[in-house]
Amino acid sequence: MAQGKMSDSQNQIPADSAMPIRPRRPTVGVRVGRVLVGGGAPVVVQSMTNTDTADAASTATQCIELAQAGSEMVRVTVNVPEAAAAVPEIKQRMLDAGCEAPLIGDFHYNGHVLLVKYPGCARALDKYRINPGNVGKGARRDEQFSTICKVAAENGKPVRIGVNAGSLNQELVMQKMQENTDRNLGRTSEEIINECMALSALQSTELAIASGLREDQIIISCKISRPRDLIAIYRDLSARTDQPLHLGLTEAGMGAKGLIWSASSMAILLAEGIGDTIRISLTPRPGGDRREEVYAACELLQALGLRSFAPSVTACPGCGRTTSSTFQELAERIQEYIRDRMPAWKQQYEGVEELKLAVMGCIVNGPGESRAANIGISLPGTGEEPACPVYIDGRKATTLRGTYEELSAAFRALLEDYVATKYPPRSEDSPTPTTPANSLRILS
Repeated sequence: MAQGKMSDSQNQIPADSAMPIRPRRPTVGVRVGRVLVGGGAPVVVQSMTNTDTADAASTATQCIELAQAGSEMVRVTVNVPEAAAAVPEIKQRMLDAGCEAPLIGDFHYNGHVLLVKYPGCARALDKYRINPGNVGKGARRDEQFSTICKVAAENGKPVRIGVNAGSLNQELVMQKMQENTDRNLGRTSEEIINECMALSALQSTELAIASGLREDQIIISCKISRPRDLIAIYRDLSARTDQPLHLGLTEAGMGAKGLIWSASSMAILLAEGIGDTIRISLTPRPGGDRREEVYAACELLQALGLRSFAPSVTACPGCGRTTSSTFQELAERIQEYIRDRMPAWKQQYEGVEELKLAVMGCIVNGPGESRAANIGISLPGTGEEPACPVYIDGRKATTLRGTYEELSAAFRALLEDYVATKYPPRSEDSPTPTTPANSLRILS
């Protein structure tokens, strides 16, 4: 059943368990194109374009870039007739480029009109996102929501029922506010909003099923911009349904704020086994790189040990001992080198995404972190001997000397040799992992 409550025993970690991450909560598996969401599948990374969808060429280009960065599903806004008309071309351009990432259409207000009027759009999309808070009012809401679900069912497409705090069904909110007053329940407005979000998602799931969709065609999300509320809502939601859940703050914000607020809420939920697909909704700087949100999502899953996407590079933050910028430049150069080489490596070598490197700046933590990595180099700090010991699988292998360019070339050669000799060739039937373009861990 869509609202089957899990037993408490499924929620517990054995007292003697050393595992800090709970097993994934059992959820229904939903097939989105070639990607399985829920049903025991790994947590899926997704993102959204910020191009004008009516511009098929630029939108397809960004979809491909996001997919190459590690986004396993890509969402586009479908808000006007021109955008709906462009969707089939966007999908075809992606396929022509060899990009098989599922394409998701994001609908607000007029999805019931666009999907009916543009059947090519309905067929080309791999999933529809519906916001039940803005598909209409009163009886029209259910009718228009049902229309989208029926189009999805006719085309064999899944949907995400995406409830947002900023566009929540106000009739439901007012009903619950009045109930709180009449019964003197003493609940805060935040508690009522949280309850209404989960209730809207669950009621909409029931309506979607009544409109012809199956349980294995429905994903749920309840997004809000406050981390503590997000945690509370998803804990409640995960106990009341076994539909797969999409995690993410509605608006995370820019830069460090967006990263920290997203990680502080989503990491807690993921560690509790809650969440089947995620998006970190970062606000990019003007002209910024949209792929940053993909890199962040991949890093979050890799940090928790839930997925491995690409080799990680550990680098120290620097201090008065590291007045030279050489270790920073080398760390950046090695990261860029991995980014460039990973598309080929992942096709050739099994398990290369598990590789761990260290580029350290002085003798304090340098040797230890280098020994802990598969390959690590400890550059000399201020006043130290101008020599760079290199450790491979815990043992000192060589000492490098020379200019920055010489060190960089020598370390890259050691890296290439390690990859070629330590990782077996990937067989034709072996799955190829998604590869984000960065995986840099900074030590404090």
